[in-house]
Amino acid sequence: MSEYSPQELMVAVASREIRDGDLVFVGMRLPILAYAVARNSHAPAARGLFEVGLMRDQPASRFLGTMGDPPNVVGALWATRMSNAMALMAQGNVDLGFIGGAEVDRFGNLNTSYVGDPGRPRVKLPGSGGGADIAILSRRWVTLMGHERRRLVERVAFITSPGYGDGTPRWRQRHGLLGGGPAAIITTLAVLRFPD
Repeated sequence: MSEYSPQELMVAVASREIRDGDLVFVGMRLPILAYAVARNSHAPAARGLFEVGLMRDQPASRFLGTMGDPPNVVGALWATRMSNAMALMAQGNVDLGFIGGAEVDRFGNLNTSYVGDPGRPRVKLPGSGGGADIAILSRRWVTLMGHERRRLVERVAFITSPGYGDGTPRWRQRHGLLGGGPAAIITTLAVLRFPD
């Protein structure tokens, strides 16, 4: 039996979140690999949607460092503007989205904005970058991150991409969020799920 890294295991587990026929908002880094694994194993009819305005019905033939790399453009099913890709999500057509995050809490809320006091943050983070759209509009979403105390927190410092808010029943519906919310947080040690 060959050895594998925690990241390779995360990719394998994340690929299983992709169902055959899903339209997947792929995201960056490990989710690109998870999409390729799913397409080449159990979900051959899954389509990948990339924020840069690309849709693929098969993985790129060469390695992708980022979603906008030339191998992702070559052979794309659809190449358009970012706004058109986001419109598909706004219309309720995205089955699964992958979102990155710096912190996540027990209700699946993600922080990619800042850590510390909002007036004088200890750390400034890159912001939503489409993550809030995915969290609000996709039918379900998944986050991959290292299993670290500083990342898995009781309450995020700031909700950039909402999960289940404060955990009260129907929180997402009361706040007008159209999508279904987080399905799983996949870490280097566990798969954390949320009760229905």
